[in-house]
Amino acid sequence: MGKLKSNKRNSAAAGSSPYSKAQTTTNNVFKFNTNVGQHILKNPGVAEAIVAKANLKPSDVVLEVGPGTGNLTVRILEKAKKVIAVELDPRMAAEVTKRLQGRTEQKKLEVLLGDVIKTELPHFDVCISNTPYQISSPLVFKLLALPNPPRTSILMFQREFALRLTARPGDALYCRLSVNAQFWAKITHIMKVGKNNFRPPPQVESSVVRIEPKLGSERPGVSWDEWDGMLRICFVRKNKTLRASWLGTKEVLAMVERNYRVWCAMNSVAVDDTVVGEEEEMEVDECPGDTEEEEWGGIMDVDEEADDRPSFFKEEAERVSKANGTKTKSKKKKTRVAELVREKIRKVLEDVTELADQRAAKCDENDFLRLLSGFNDEGIHFA
Repeated sequence: MGKLKSNKRNSAAAGSSPYSKAQTTTNNVFKFNTNVGQHILKNPGVAEAIVAKANLKPSDVVLEVGPGTGNLTVRILEKAKKVIAVELDPRMAAEVTKRLQGRTEQKKLEVLLGDVIKTELPHFDVCISNTPYQISSPLVFKLLALPNPPRTSILMFQREFALRLTARPGDALYCRLSVNAQFWAKITHIMKVGKNNFRPPPQVESSVVRIEPKLGSERPGVSWDEWDGMLRICFVRKNKTLRASWLGTKEVLAMVERNYRVWCAMNSVAVDDTVVGEEEEMEVDECPGDTEEEEWGGIMDVDEEADDRPSFFKEEAERVSKANGTKTKSKKKKTRVAELVREKIRKVLEDVTELADQRAAKCDENDFLRLLSGFNDEGIHFA
């Protein structure tokens, strides 16, 4: 059979389109950018189940993060008063707007163009999102940190991230993310979603979770900076004993000493800087199979070799490196205040809380609260 003649005029016109390179041979209007998490939920049954789990009221204002082509949006609009859709990609924003053009629901949709993490959000009652996996963690804690957090959030995440959110002490995936999220909210795993329910399919399976912030008397009266600062140290190596994490790492001791000096200055407490010797090299108690915590970036399939140490570790290492100026390491002078700080840490771990031989992976919320209270009573803070 002979080939059909191509229309050169139409081909030239198509080539001049700004989206011509992104067009595909499928029914897609444009090529999805998976680098920013554009995996469109195509299964209408899953979309309806997600909206049903939100228990929406006719008076609810709903925040949707990453509406894409609007498969979830149209179902939310059927049950809610208004939808505020935050979209990073101008093409997607135009697509969801066009989809509702001429319909009665059009007046109920407000599209905000930009990065939801950097956008100042108006008031809303419920959040529903097929979340771009790269912003999973920042989105969770942005929602929980709002002055008036949403009544409930129904969020789609990578399966492993969702399991970390709901993990309990002793579980393989229990980590700093688990403690932080469950400290501020009640989190429930709702449903699993297979990769074939998306277009294009992601490389990982997904799950939907419900997040209900603790409010009123249930909300912890603890400084977020204090709480998270302490957990960062505990979970640097979650399978180490807490004694090894706190007393076996010179960067941790140096950081705690600096914080203690600041507290003393603010409370007019004298600091004894008398030199009593030189610090000896410390041996760190490593545990077999111990790994860095990598959950904080929001997406789990990250480079295993990435330097994921807390920032104060890196800053201290750089400071020491610059001070030495050579490859030969000089021993730091040991002062009485450094000895005092070390003794305070030992006292809290061994005498006050008796958690010195426990591992972060086995400790629960109450253990960490006792630890923070003990440190604060000794003038050790992390904010």
